[in-house]
Amino acid sequence: MEKRIELEKRRRPSSEIEELILDNCRSTTIEGLTDEFVNLKSLSLISVGLTSLKGFPKLPKLRKLELSDNRISGGLQALNHCEKLTVLNLSNNKIKDFESLEPLKELKSLKNLDLYRNEVTSTENYRERVFNLLPELAYLDNADKTGKECEESDLDDEDEINDANGKDESQDADGDEKDDEEGGSEVEEEEDEEDGEEEEEDVGLKDIYKDFDKDSDDEDYEAGEGSEGEDEDIEEEESVLEPQEERRGVKRQHEDAEESD
Repeated sequence: MEKRIELEKRRRPSSEIEELILDNCRSTTIEGLTDEFVNLKSLSLISVGLTSLKGFPKLPKLRKLELSDNRISGGLQALNHCEKLTVLNLSNNKIKDFESLEPLKELKSLKNLDLYRNEVTSTENYRERVFNLLPELAYLDNADKTGKECEESDLDDEDEINDANGKDESQDADGDEKDDEEGGSEVEEEEDEEDGEEEEEDVGLKDIYKDFDKDSDDEDYEAGEGSEGEDEDIEEEESVLEPQEERRGVKRQHEDAEESD
């Protein structure tokens, strides 16, 4: 049992352990379980082979104790220091009479008790006598005083036992969601920045193409002006040459007339 306890602790201090499962670890007595487990809320010792609870430690915060499938016949006074014990499972043990159950009167917080498959359950008026012995008891062998079976949630005190763990888990979940939201916002900001850069690039390219088209138009315009100027020069030259040609023709006619004379 000692080795199993050390294994379940996983190098954590005993004072930080809230739940301990030691099922099937095989031991006839309590070993390695000490008063240092001051915050232990749930303890399971199913099918261990216990014949006695002698040496059971003082566990002020223990709420749920599983002792089914052992060989316990008495000595329940060892649990008297567990003032907050709410759920006690002693099914399939060796308890034969009501005298063995007398010490349970000291457990004022006990609400759920299971004695199924103990010899004491075959005695006359068993249920009535147990409820009279333990007036605070709400459920015996999974049923209330009227014989109505209780819901599973009523049988255990899991909500209270795991209250602290549940808070931690919810906080972690909220923290993860918060981180996810922050991470998502960062991704969105990066995407917005990338979109902005792409838009700037598109605008820059448009300006470049616009300037390029403008330069091309200017060149074409200048080229057009040059061609018109050349045409005008040619026309002027032709207009100048025509009178000269006419004068030359007249001169040749006079020369030809003189020769013929």
